[in-house]
Amino acid sequence: MTQTRHTSWRVRMAVLGSALATLAGSLAVVGAGAGEAQAAMPFGQLDPAAVSEFKLYAGTTFADNDKAITAVEAQGAVTVQNSTQVLTSGGRTGINNLCHTTGLATGLSPAGFCWDKGDDTSNSWTDTGGWTPQGITGSYDAQPDGKVDGRTAFLASWHFSRGMQGPSPVPNEFARVSLVNAEGGQIRYNHLLLVKPTVDANGKGSFTRVSSHADGVVWYGNRVFVANGRWLQVYDLRHIWKVNSSTEAVGISGTTSSARWSNYALPMIGEYVTTSDGGACSTTTGDRPCLNSLSLDRSGQDGLVSAEFKRGAAGGRVIRWALDANSALPYGHATVGYSSPIWGMQGAATDGTDYYLAGDCPSGVGGGSGDPAGAPFSCIHKARPDAAPHVLTTSPVYTQNLGYAPSTGRIWGLNERINSTNGVRVVFSINR
Repeated sequence: MTQTRHTSWRVRMAVLGSALATLAGSLAVVGAGAGEAQAAMPFGQLDPAAVSEFKLYAGTTFADNDKAITAVEAQGAVTVQNSTQVLTSGGRTGINNLCHTTGLATGLSPAGFCWDKGDDTSNSWTDTGGWTPQGITGSYDAQPDGKVDGRTAFLASWHFSRGMQGPSPVPNEFARVSLVNAEGGQIRYNHLLLVKPTVDANGKGSFTRVSSHADGVVWYGNRVFVANGRWLQVYDLRHIWKVNSSTEAVGISGTTSSARWSNYALPMIGEYVTTSDGGACSTTTGDRPCLNSLSLDRSGQDGLVSAEFKRGAAGGRVIRWALDANSALPYGHATVGYSSPIWGMQGAATDGTDYYLAGDCPSGVGGGSGDPAGAPFSCIHKARPDAAPHVLTTSPVYTQNLGYAPSTGRIWGLNERINSTNGVRVVFSINR
C-alpha cells in the first residue's frame, strides 16, 4: 500500500477513566502490556453462505499467453532460464542482518536481511519515481522442506510509482519480483520485471509492462502468484527470460530484448479476477473481495490466504482459496473467510491454528520508532478464529505482507517505509 494512507488513528479512541473500551469495528484498547488485548472484537468467521459467493473468474486465458510465450522463446532474443540459474548468477548484494531498528520483540529471536542501498532508499515520492516492496514469500512456501534445489531463497514483490506526493501521481507503472539467494551467509539477488507476453498476427512475439501494485506474492512450486486488488496474476519460474540489453525499453525490437534496466523478465502465464464484469473489488462487504496481500497455508489442503486493506478502519476480510495439487492453480471459489478487527490490516498468514495479522497498533503501542516523520511502528497481532486478537510484537514501520514457514515455525515479513537518506526497509522473521 502507499504510505500516504496512514493517519493518526489513535485520536479516534478515548480513555474513559481507567476503564478500557473498544470502538465498534476496531481492535481492542490495549493496557500497559503490548501483548495484553482486552475487550477486543473477535477475528470472526464469516457466514459460509457469504464465503461461497467469493469467486475467482478466468481473466487472461492461459492458452493465449502460452502461444505468446512460445513465440517469444522461438525468436532467440531472450534466453530461457529457471529460478536456480538466476539464484546462482550473483546480482546485487544485500546485508545479512537486520540493519535497521525494527521494533521486533527480542524474545521472538528476530532475524533477517536488508536490501542494498539503492533498493533500501528507492523513493516513489519523487518525479523520477522509485520501487516500493509489498509482498514476501520464499522457498519456505515453494517446497514443503523449505528449500529450492537445496537453497534457502526468498522472493519479494515491488511496484514502481512516480510523484506520489505531488499533484500528478503515477501509481503502479511497473512491477517486479526479486529472487534472493540466502545461502552461504550472503544475500545475493536479482530483479525480474513482470511482463505480459504478446504475439502479433504474423506470429512475432514480444512483451509489455505489467501495471500492478504487486500487493502480495506466493511462490508455490514453479508458480508465482501475484495479488493486485481484484486480480490474481500467475507466473511460472520455468520461463524466466534473460534479456540481451539493459535499456529503459520494455519488449523486443528486432533481435534486441530489454526489461527496463533489469537483466530478467518474467512473463505472466494467466490471470484470475474476483469480479466477473470488469468492475472494481470492494473491501469488507459484498461478494467482490480485494486481494491486498497473499500468503500460503500448507495445513490440510494447500491454499492461498488473501487479506483486504481498509484505510483507517477495521473489517478487512481474510479469505482462503484452496489450490489444486495437480495443476498448482486455485479452484474457482473460496473455502473460508474471516472479518478482521485489525485497523489498516496489511498482511495475514496462518500456521493452521493461529492467524498472524499485520496492521496498526492499538492505542499506547507502537511509539519510539525513531521515524523522522513520527510514523509509529506497526504491530503483528495473533488471533484464533472467533477469538479476540492480541499484539504479538511491534514491527517495522509500515509492515506489509506476512508469511509462515512450516519448515522452521517462523513468521516472515517485510516493510515498505520510504527513507531516501538512510533507508529503513528490512525483511524479517520471528518465532511465534
